[in-house]
This record gives sequence, structure tokens and C-alpha cells, in this order.
Amino acid sequence: MKFHRLLCGILGLVLLLGTCTAEMNAENEPGENGHILSAGSWTAVETVTEQGESRIAYPVLHGGEDPALEALVNSRVLEDLCINAYLSRSAQLPAGYALQTEWSGILSGDVFSGVCSAFGPLETTRAEHAWSWSTVDLKTGEEIPLEALFTDPEEACTRLETYLEDVVGPELSGYLLNSEVTPLPEGFVLGRTGLILLYPVDQLSTLSDRAGAIHIGWNEIRDILNLDDDSVLSRLGIPEMITLTDHSAASVRDAVGSGTFPEIPVVLGQSMQELTDRYHLLIDPDGFDGGRMISLEGACFRDVYLLTDDLDDGFEHSVVQGIRMDRGCFFGLCIGETNRADWRGMLGQPDNTVDFDEEKAAEKRREAGTCDYYRIGDYQLQLYCDENETLVSITLTE
Repeated sequence: MKFHRLLCGILGLVLLLGTCTAEMNAENEPGENGHILSAGSWTAVETVTEQGESRIAYPVLHGGEDPALEALVNSRVLEDLCINAYLSRSAQLPAGYALQTEWSGILSGDVFSGVCSAFGPLETTRAEHAWSWSTVDLKTGEEIPLEALFTDPEEACTRLETYLEDVVGPELSGYLLNSEVTPLPEGFVLGRTGLILLYPVDQLSTLSDRAGAIHIGWNEIRDILNLDDDSVLSRLGIPEMITLTDHSAASVRDAVGSGTFPEIPVVLGQSMQELTDRYHLLIDPDGFDGGRMISLEGACFRDVYLLTDDLDDGFEHSVVQGIRMDRGCFFGLCIGETNRADWRGMLGQPDNTVDFDEEKAAEKRREAGTCDYYRIGDYQLQLYCDENETLVSITLTE
């Protein structure tokens, strides 16, 4: 049985071990909270098999005019995600033990990339985490390797390892038990906003003893990416995610109107208790002028902060009042790259602008600069630039 031992904290999947009290027949049904991904002629539908207290959730793909291709795709995805192994293992478990899985993924441009997270007695009676992944070309049914993302795979490996050692390692070292960010791990998954590297727990793990995962924004490595018209990343729409286009303003406004950023599993107004229970605090809440900044574990929360009140009544009575992103790209608004004139040319003149000197900026845990405020629907978009008028932070608030 092949298991990839990696964190279930990435992409927001934290699974809890249940207790089996009775034997039940296996049953297939759509996941009640499961998701359906659709793109072109393809659909990925969550299927759930329950055996006792074990619950195995996994994607089944439908699409295309070739039944043989559909069968090949599903065979590869289920094998890569270890689903048959999980089903077999859960059927063998005695009373008192349960195995549970969840999955997440993207489906676009005839490409499927997904991850499956499992928790429970995978090989012995001791509870363990396992992480498995699959990235498949739906035109051929073949696996898409990491090398296919780059113009020069060897150079890309060197560049990625340098970035991990020089930038990511120093950022994370204080929050990890094991902190070897290199060599590159075997596991990876593609997202709309970036590449997520999945590490073995004995190489990279958090203080809560969860295996590590690192998100690298596509804009951070754009010069080594293969973005040709027929490339994997172009089929996924990545160029439009990291470049200002004629459609960027509409995409930004739609996202702001929904109260969230792409691939950050948080919505304005959401319960802080729910989020901290699910994703765990990375460090103690940090104070700023107006409330507290919350840092959570997980690749998607790297340099992303949740803003809430002073927590005088505890997390259970607080909600997300803001989402602040200090790294990443928001439909072409790329932190560290985009100039103030460019976003004003796209979004128009802001509703308000405030200058922050060093003292005032420090109260907000920022460097000196200027913030443009845009009211979009029920929410506000804040674009903060440094003294060189380069974007350094994006915030959503009510």
C-alpha cells in the first residue's frame, strides 16, 4: 500500500478521527458538503463511501466523448489518490477505529489537479496523516509531471531551491519542528494562485506536528514558467491570474463582492472560532491599531492575516473583519510588482486615499506609504503602496 505522508493542513483540509461503534454496509452517495468542479465537457463530482464510521470521500470525473478515456482518467486519479487502498483499509478496520478522507482540486482547461487527505489508522492502529496527489491531462489521461510547468526544468529546480532557502526558510524557521525546505519534495498540486509543494512530515512540519506545505505564487516565479499558448499553465488560465488584462477589473470586483480572495478559505464575517479550530494558530494574535491580526497554519495562509476585534470576549464571539494579503497576486494586482498608476488605470480613482507616515503605518503593522480605498458592493478593497508607489498589501474589509 502506497501512502504519501503529508500534511492535511494545506488547502484547509483538517480531518478528525471518529470512533466506530457499529458495522454498516458500504454505501456510495454524493457528499452532502462535497463539491462539484466543472470545466468544458468535464465534471469532477464528490463521491462518498461509508463503512462503519469510516468515510472515504474522493472525486469521480465525467466528461468527453470517449468512454475509454474517461475510464483511464478515473483509474489514474483513483490510483494516484490511493482511494482503493483507503477503501480496502477501511473495510478491514475493527470496531473502534475509523478512517476518513477529504479532497480538493481544480479543474480547468482539460487539466485536473487534486489532493486527498486521510486521517486514521492507515497501516497500524495508530492514527496517522497521509497526503496523496494527482495532476492529469484530461486530453490524454496521462500524468502531468512538475517538469512540464517550466521552460528549463533543471534551472527551475535550482531557482526554486534557492528561493526556498533564501526567502521561505527564514520566514518559517521559528514556526516549525522540522524545517528542511530543500530538497524539493515529490508532492505538489497546482492552484489558480500558485504552486503548492507538499512535504513529508519528517522533512517539514509545524509546531502542531503537522507535515508542511509551501505555497509559491505564480507571479513569484513567472520568469521560469512555461506560459506558451498550449502549455499546462496557460490551459489553467494562469497568465490571466498574474497579468492585468481587460478582464481584470471585473474579476477583482466579483471577488471583492464575495468577500474573499481566490484560494483563501475565509469569508468576511466568518467565525474566528471556527477558523482557529480548523486551521490552528501559527502564533499568538498580534495587536494593531483597531484590533488583532491572526496568523493561521497552512500554505494558503503564508503572509495572509485575518483581522478581527481585540478578542476581549474570546474567539467564539469574534468574526473576520478583514483579510490582509502581503504576498500574492489578485487577478493581476501583484504584490511587489504592480504600480499605483496601473491599478488606478484599471479600477479608476479611489473613493478615498490616506497617507501613512512611519508612526501611523507602524500602528497598522505596515511600512510608510499610501492606501487607496475602493467601495465595491458591501465590502471595501484597500490597496496599499510603499513610498515608491509599488503595491505591498491588499486588504478586504466590511
